[in-house]
Order: sequence, then C-alpha cells, then structure tokens
Amino acid sequence: MGRAFEFRKARKMKRWDKMAKAFTRIGKDIVIAVKEGGPDPSTNARLRAVIQNAKAANMPKDNVERAIKKASSKEQKDFKELVYEGYAPHGIAILVETATDNHTRTVADVRSYFNKCKGSLGTAGSVEFMFERKCHFKIENKEYDIEELEFELIDLGVEEVFAEEDGVMLYGEFTDFGKIQSYLEENDMTVISSGFERIPMDTKELSEEQVADVEKLLEKLEDNDDVQNVYHNMA
Repeated sequence: MGRAFEFRKARKMKRWDKMAKAFTRIGKDIVIAVKEGGPDPSTNARLRAVIQNAKAANMPKDNVERAIKKASSKEQKDFKELVYEGYAPHGIAILVETATDNHTRTVADVRSYFNKCKGSLGTAGSVEFMFERKCHFKIENKEYDIEELEFELIDLGVEEVFAEEDGVMLYGEFTDFGKIQSYLEENDMTVISSGFERIPMDTKELSEEQVADVEKLLEKLEDNDDVQNVYHNMA
C-alpha cells in the first residue's frame, strides 16, 4: 500500500465525527460550487461532487436543496477559499484550508490559535511544499479486480487504488480530478464521495506528551466554523 492509504487510515481514526460541523462544511462547499458554476448539478461537476459528499455524510436531501436555493440568492455572501500555513509546537507543519466571508476575522482567529498553543503562523509557501495535493474518489465496490481497475485508470492520472470496507478508494493528481470524475460517470462507476487531500511527503514522530501539545492546536483549528480542513505531518 502507498502513502495515500497510510494517510487515510490514520485520518479515519481521528475527528470528523461531528455531524453538525460536517454539514456546515458541506453547506459552504455548496455555496462555492453554485457561485462558480450555477445551481444545476447536471451542468456543474463541482456541485455534483458536493452533493455526493453530502449524501455520504448523511446530510438530509431537504437540507441540500435548501442550501442550493440559498446559494442561488443574491443575499448569499460569497465565500473565499484561503490557505494558512504555519508550525505547531515541536516543528510540526500545519496547513489550514478555510472558506470565509470575512478574511480579517479568520486570519485573526487562526493566528490566535497558533500563538496560544505555542506555534507560529507562517507566510504563504512556508510549509505547502511539504505536502502533495491529491484528488480522491470513493466508488462503490462492484467486485472489481483491484489490479485490473488500477490498470484501467492509470492513464487518467490515478496513482493508487485500494479497497476499503465501504468502497474502493482512488487517488490521483490534483489537476486530474475533472478527467477522472468524467470517466467514472461515463462508465457507470458509482461515486460515493470525492474531494482533495494534502498528503505529507514525510512525517515526524513525537512523544505522547508532544502529540498532546499538537492536538490542542488541531482541535482549536478544527472547531472554527471558517476552517474546512487541517493537515499536518505528525506521524
């Protein structure tokens, strides 16, 4: 198994079990997708992907429809996607993806979390180079031969394929998301969820006490409503 598999296995054991928080993130993704490509999922590939993710998160269909309708209204504020970079205690690189309608508020919050937890907020590019940005898809497992499936998809940019209990995971280059999505849809491969991840190229081992120090910062960041994802290179 490759790095994407190991990264995902570790992440599955942590956080992201707060349903209300997940719905907030998806709601923002819907707004961004609708503002970018319109409210019709048949002509908006990004919105189709978000709707799939909403279903995977057990977000009620009525909630999704209301969010799309609200995103289409003139009253709905735009969300800007911003990335913040820095270091947690003990030299752990942190990358924070946000979606915000108030940049001043968000950067002030993020900076305060780093400061309170003895970390430091860095400048653009200070840690991003330590992560590979990948796209991922979870598809329904229709008793695929994993090796054959990987061979079929390799020319699309898919680099890693592995089976999980609830589906088959595909990882590829960030820039190949649209191409892979189109192929899966055209070939009736049922997409359960999809998105992007930043995978650390190297990880750093810490003691139990040091891990606890880093966890304090991660929890503060992940509890913020403007934060969509947090990545780090802690083993």
